[in-house]
Amino acid sequence: VGHCHPDIVKAAHEQNQLLNTNSRYLHDNLVDYAERLSKKLPKKLCVFYLLNSGSEANDLALRLARQYTKHEDVIVLDNAYHGHLTSLIDISPYKFRNLEGQKEWVHVAPVPDTYRGLYREDHEDSGTAYANEVKNLIEQAHRRGRKIAAFFVESLPSVGGQIIPPAGYFQKVAEHVHKAGGVFIADEIQVGFGRVGKHFWAFQLQGEDFVPDIVTMGKPIGNGHPLACVATTKEIAEAFAATGVEYFNTFGGNPVSCAIGLAVLDVMEKEDLQAHATEVGNFLMKLLKEQKIKHPIIGDVRYQCLIYIFSWLFGSNNT
Repeated sequence: VGHCHPDIVKAAHEQNQLLNTNSRYLHDNLVDYAERLSKKLPKKLCVFYLLNSGSEANDLALRLARQYTKHEDVIVLDNAYHGHLTSLIDISPYKFRNLEGQKEWVHVAPVPDTYRGLYREDHEDSGTAYANEVKNLIEQAHRRGRKIAAFFVESLPSVGGQIIPPAGYFQKVAEHVHKAGGVFIADEIQVGFGRVGKHFWAFQLQGEDFVPDIVTMGKPIGNGHPLACVATTKEIAEAFAATGVEYFNTFGGNPVSCAIGLAVLDVMEKEDLQAHATEVGNFLMKLLKEQKIKHPIIGDVRYQCLIYIFSWLFGSNNT
């Protein structure tokens, strides 16, 4: 919502003057914030864990998936990056190829890129073709006695190249992953919260019929303040709680963080920033399409990615 937005500064200041505790002490702000977030997500995603960073969120998502499925293995996209914790470096080809390499329990699927990838715009059904690559990985893993816990993906691969997955890809992948006993995790840390303009979440670009099993969010939700969240289903949360080992995060969900999170949602709605992201993205798209016609060296202009980038660069109170 822009640097030092006065409404965000005011919310943090006012809550700081009243009370800030660790989250062993109950406070209405946490419940109020979870309730507001729930209105932005499909009803199936009704349990929320509040944390401090996107890396914490993705690490928790991995734990949730493994506890729920009782499986270990994870499928990720090539060039993906999901965070800086050890567990997440292990599922980030963008990082692990320069470090200790690929673990036995990690399986790398091709990026569903219809511009430079295996199956391109002229393919009759690139979504199904790319999803079948995931199915092949699952079958290969099963032949080795491995079991899939999760397909872990950014809803709109950002570090992997600002790729917009072809229509139907997520639905078909989810079908293969669920059949294998795994869950679908949508990483919305960089691409969520209205940045794609048309929808609040990038996974909704695949259609209203698609709902992930777990959604992680971070970065924009605190407008620079350390705030992150994992949303999941009641069934997955109950399986996680059944271990008897409670989930506790000292600062995740503290009153000040939640006050800031609520203020961010207020500003987004009051200033209609989703529409702003769409408007700016459409304007830029028009200009770049004109340049593409003029200059053959320009091969591809990606619509939703432009909206995402510009909504990140230009908040409501920036020029």
